[in-house]
Amino acid sequence: MKSLLVLMALALSPEAREFMDITAQLEPVQCEKRKLRREITLAEVEKKDARELRQRFAALDRDPKTARLEKRLAQLQPRLQKSSDPEDLPAIDRQRVEAFYRCE
Repeated sequence: MKSLLVLMALALSPEAREFMDITAQLEPVQCEKRKLRREITLAEVEKKDARELRQRFAALDRDPKTARLEKRLAQLQPRLQKSSDPEDLPAIDRQRVEAFYRCE
């Protein structure tokens, strides 16, 4: 499976490859954020104190490396929407779906 992704990555634009690389680096943080969002929502529904969960979530956002990578993703996103490479967006979508299921 990884070799297929490597072959597919060779056909992508440089921006798409960079976007996918950054997304892969951020995957553990995004998984943790998703988990914390669920826990915060559940705590609120159950009328429990969610302060500690919110603090953990905020700490993830304050991490300088994470913030820098997320800022770069935001810069790349408009370029990818206008990409002339027909493989860019489908490859990024596949990566997002795979990451979603790995987080579960």
